[in-house]
Amino acid sequence: MNHAASLPFPGHALFVTRIGTCGLAWNAAAVCAVQLPESSWGETRERMLLGLTKRHALQPQRGPAVYGAVTSISAVPGFALQAMAGVQCLLAGLSSRSEQGWAQPSAEAVAAGVLGDLRQAFAQESAHDLPDLQQIALDEFAVPAFHSRVYAFTRALGPGRTSTYGEVAAALGEAGAARAVGQALGANPFAPIVPCHRVLAAGRAPGGFSGGQGALTKLRILEIEGGAWGGTQSLFAD
Repeated sequence: MNHAASLPFPGHALFVTRIGTCGLAWNAAAVCAVQLPESSWGETRERMLLGLTKRHALQPQRGPAVYGAVTSISAVPGFALQAMAGVQCLLAGLSSRSEQGWAQPSAEAVAAGVLGDLRQAFAQESAHDLPDLQQIALDEFAVPAFHSRVYAFTRALGPGRTSTYGEVAAALGEAGAARAVGQALGANPFAPIVPCHRVLAAGRAPGGFSGGQGALTKLRILEIEGGAWGGTQSLFAD
């Protein structure tokens, strides 16, 4: 029997991370959405699926899609398992292979199908480095072309490195489009695989952030990565 052929496509799962319960949705070949923690695992799921519904409405030629809930690790396709495990490793920080700073899901969350520690499933060259997650395939359906360019640039920012909206715009040859860059990152459906938390406002202020607790979540992830947001560790710094 071909196990991969029996896996549900599309699908979604919730999984624990150091900062709370995240969500991830996929189709047959790529990740369609990632959701950072909301105030409860139920709200995390609801926000992710709502975002997918809106994107399908913008691209109806793809047909309706029902992202069924997957609550067993064995039923998660390999690429989606790698994506979830990679996010766990990234959000655990440099303690990614230990129990330091780690929180297991509550009994209620486990009963609801929230997946636990998957980090050992993540293939990375060194356990001493944070993963950049660039190898994870993303399905950017209904994502505007400019947003896609912003996301590609942002994915190239390594863990702990930062840039600003204006710097990203200039690097894309769109000087003066800092606001548009901020809007693109505000609509990012793939955080933290597309690490919009690494792009700051002018003067290296935190700027906005649509996930979790807003700017507090943004700064917490940067702190976990060992990043600086006060202006000392820019993309263009030596």
